[in-house]
Amino acid sequence: MSIFTGRQLAVVDRAASALLEYPGSRPWPDPIVRHAISTLPTGRVRDLLDGFLDGIEGRGASALPEEYVETFDLRRRSCLYLTYYTDGDTRRRGVALGRLLQRYRAAGLVLAADELPDYLPVVLEFAALSGERDVLEEHRPSLELLRLALEERGSRYARVVEAVCATLPGPSPADRAAVVALAASGPPNEEVGLEPYAVPGGSYR
Repeated sequence: MSIFTGRQLAVVDRAASALLEYPGSRPWPDPIVRHAISTLPTGRVRDLLDGFLDGIEGRGASALPEEYVETFDLRRRSCLYLTYYTDGDTRRRGVALGRLLQRYRAAGLVLAADELPDYLPVVLEFAALSGERDVLEEHRPSLELLRLALEERGSRYARVVEAVCATLPGPSPADRAAVVALAASGPPNEEVGLEPYAVPGGSYR
């Protein structure tokens, strides 16, 4: 992995946040994002982000939104809400969301009324603005499960998530069982949910 400066990590986080947002009617992806990615050091992370951008060039105006909805909104395995992977639809998730909100407010970040604090583009934007990437590190298992789900589907979006994971400490787990081991080696947390994954012998279900 290349050694990134704080500014370069902010570029990765902000670019990934933009690329994982819903591609609406505005010009997408923003040429500014392409330019920002071009300032990154040559290597895997830049190649992944460039590869994503190359893959969506020439796509029709309606094709990209349809692909986005099919990828993230219609499949629980690849949703963009990080606490869903560890807490599912439980009361614990509400507690986790509340903690994230407190973290953002302490840093001066105000969310729109319709935004949840565990939405990956929001988490990435927070990391870019604050320089605090420990929120991403704390949710590393969720990020890796999302990456694996996207890779299994052959989704181009896997490249964006893989680029983010590649900037975090240590190698990415190769499979779901390895994600469970990664979670077990980190700070204690209450792990529920993950119903789609059914990892035998683990707390992820």
